[in-house]
Amino acid sequence: MNKPLILLIALAMGIQSCTVSKDARGQRNFLSGTWTLNDVSYENGSGSFQSVLFNDAKDICFEGSDWYFKDNNSTGRYTLAASSLCQGGDRYIRWSVIDGNPNQLQFKFIDDKNKDISGGLGYRLNISSLTENQMTLKSNVSVGADRVTIVYQFTKK
Repeated sequence: MNKPLILLIALAMGIQSCTVSKDARGQRNFLSGTWTLNDVSYENGSGSFQSVLFNDAKDICFEGSDWYFKDNNSTGRYTLAASSLCQGGDRYIRWSVIDGNPNQLQFKFIDDKNKDISGGLGYRLNISSLTENQMTLKSNVSVGADRVTIVYQFTKK
């Protein structure tokens, strides 16, 4: 085989591996805009739960928070209201939709100049359902020996 043909095959394989599925592109388009996180709940566990989400704030602080996703540059933010339990303000993120079964929303924290502040660490939430007006995301966490699912219910503004 000659070098140009090998390079062409390698380039084609590289492009194919970087492409996003039609389903993920559609979900990405639905995500674009502003959402309100209405409810944080727990599945698959017994008892009462309280957690710190995204290493940021208590779960109660996220209820009523606004999430903005800008799809042309994959940035956004979520805004928590200030209260006696919660430090309010904007948290900036870089996000993407990852192909999988199910697809996942992935994000990491950035500053207001779009620079990574999380050392490359981030979060992945399973996209359980997503329409133009409703979104349900889920994440699995371990509580002792048990596995609990955190459920995030959003509506689009």
